[in-house]
Amino acid sequence: MFASPIIVAPMAGGTTTPELALAARRAGAFAFAAGGYRTAASLAEHLAPLRTAGGGFGVNLFVPRTAPLTAADAAALARYRTELAAAAERLGAGLPADLPGPADPKAQDFWDEKLDLLLVDPVPLVSFTFGLAPDSVVAALHAKGTRVVASVTSVAEAVAAARTGVDALVVQHYNAGGHSAAFLPGPSQGAPGVVELVAEVRNAVGLPLVGAGGIGDAATAKAVLAAGAEAVQLGTAVLRSDESGARALHKDALADPAYTATAVTRAFTGRAARALVNDFVRQHSASAPHAYPEVHFLTGPLRAAAAACGDRESLNLWAGTAWQKAAAGPVEGIVKGFLDGL
Repeated sequence: MFASPIIVAPMAGGTTTPELALAARRAGAFAFAAGGYRTAASLAEHLAPLRTAGGGFGVNLFVPRTAPLTAADAAALARYRTELAAAAERLGAGLPADLPGPADPKAQDFWDEKLDLLLVDPVPLVSFTFGLAPDSVVAALHAKGTRVVASVTSVAEAVAAARTGVDALVVQHYNAGGHSAAFLPGPSQGAPGVVELVAEVRNAVGLPLVGAGGIGDAATAKAVLAAGAEAVQLGTAVLRSDESGARALHKDALADPAYTATAVTRAFTGRAARALVNDFVRQHSASAPHAYPEVHFLTGPLRAAAAACGDRESLNLWAGTAWQKAAAGPVEGIVKGFLDGL
């Protein structure tokens, strides 16, 4: 299914650059482009270097929420806006007066436009996260010769994804950095580690699996492969690489011993995501509503202002539980270190 047992994850928001994907592929990994938070035109530009280079690669898209917020979540969002006013004033940032409605293409992460792009000009592989692509979308991509992968976090999600006709699954453990791919209600943690989660899913479905979440070294990667995965996916492990587009503040924080823990929080985007524990996480996690992408748009100006003034205590410092093992330097060396240890 994949040309390598090592996959470099698609990390939206600028972290996955064409340079990162191409360097990872030259080092022997399977590489992804990150389609999240991009317009179709921006995605086409992002894909151009990978298309030119030829060979296999993947593109990841966010599955949008289609229903409006519940009344309870809308009320919690309004309270959260009021709570964030002090942080906005401190950072010299304005909170947006209006947020995109659920039917707005921006709130839909330009889903229709990007699907049209990938159907008109197909790519080798498309993966989906935050939910399941409809069966019709999976079939349409298959008709263009594109393989389809779904991201899941539990056995129940894996079984549901398999029914849509996808070709493989990314099995993401709770220990992963950044956003959780979860789309069904269930226990927040489940299996104790990615090895156990992969084994559980392996027993439930017959699709090729990719293990992800908390994989910081080759020994863990090797154990995930032994549990039944065809490949492992690296995210936090390559965040500090030279080719990563992560902010310098973020890269430096991952190496700073002052940060001693991660936590799952909705404070930055309204969707559960694992980050280094900083002041913003401590102050706002308890009250942040379940409202993605509304909170993402609401806190956008705050995050931009924090980055501009060098305030990492107000920044979303995404990190998996193995963040302390993340190395700096060329991604080639990081990938080869994993490959050599398998």
